[in-house]
Amino acid sequence: MDEEKNVAEPGVEGDVYSEEGREHLVEDGEMEAWEEGFMEGANMDGQKGKCANCGGVLFRGSTHEKEIKDENRFFCCVKCVEEYEKKHEDD
Repeated sequence: MDEEKNVAEPGVEGDVYSEEGREHLVEDGEMEAWEEGFMEGANMDGQKGKCANCGGVLFRGSTHEKEIKDENRFFCCVKCVEEYEKKHEDD
């Protein structure tokens, strides 16, 4: 007997591959903010699965999120947040 998989349809609430779906999952407590960033990165060739400063892989429990110029950026540590802000303070 085949088991039915509980997978959301694309564009439907709970779809991890749409921004709206990820936001609903975070709001409902089914996904953490770092997971939302990781899935957004997976949907964008990994750009949000890496530290915005050093390019290191982001891991659960050690990801730092900072809104910079109306865009959420993800970092591997506080040091990278500070370095990024210093490098981009004139942008």
